[in-house]
Amino acid sequence: MSQAERLQDIQIIARRDGRVTVEGLAKHFDVTLQTIRRDLSELADQGKLQRVHGGAILPSTVANIGYADRRDMNETGKAAIARRVTRDIPNGCALFLNIGTTTEAVARALLGHRDIMVLTNNLNVANILVDNPQCEIIVVGGLLRRTDGGLVGSMTAQVIQQFKFDLAVISCSALDEDGDMLDFDIQEVGVSQAILKQARRSFLVADHTKFKRRAPARIGSLAQMDSFYTDATVSEKLATACNGWGTAVNIAHADSTL
Repeated sequence: MSQAERLQDIQIIARRDGRVTVEGLAKHFDVTLQTIRRDLSELADQGKLQRVHGGAILPSTVANIGYADRRDMNETGKAAIARRVTRDIPNGCALFLNIGTTTEAVARALLGHRDIMVLTNNLNVANILVDNPQCEIIVVGGLLRRTDGGLVGSMTAQVIQQFKFDLAVISCSALDEDGDMLDFDIQEVGVSQAILKQARRSFLVADHTKFKRRAPARIGSLAQMDSFYTDATVSEKLATACNGWGTAVNIAHADSTL
């Protein structure tokens, strides 16, 4: 069987089952695990599948991917983004980290920062930062979303309005080529918008998988952000737009320790 035929069959299996595993496909096609990993990476690059730990799933369009799968997606890229953005986060500042697996990576990268205050509507971020004794943690209230430990809703937005912080570091579920930041949950969108209003400076952290996704609710535009951090080169159209808006684009490399 040629690779083209195998790739087509993998897509058929994914549409039928909703998810494929490296081990299952290797056994099905009688090929090596490395061969299947290359196949899945190629399909992911084409936007036909999304890689998750141990396999791949169909790309999301109108529904978000499960939290556990999102956490496993592109961990190295998110860690590189986190290392890069924390270079621009000074000691002695107050910042907000919102819901997202990339912002959780940022929290881990902040464990060595000193004299910082972190506000968050993400219980996972708060639990990570407990290990930094030099970090004061404020968890804003609201409706708990059990699926990912996020706090959302009008109460959360109202609490955020009581603060003014130096920096907001936010993530999103999808990023359109025109620079619109998108999400799936309307309540979460309202919270993200409140965060941006109360921040003196704003950073977006979004790995390259967000370029291939679609979500229905608009948070805002990259034009509102001071800096954008990602792990892959952006399209010429988006790069030109960011340049016109004055939004700095920072590419983090997974092999970099900085």
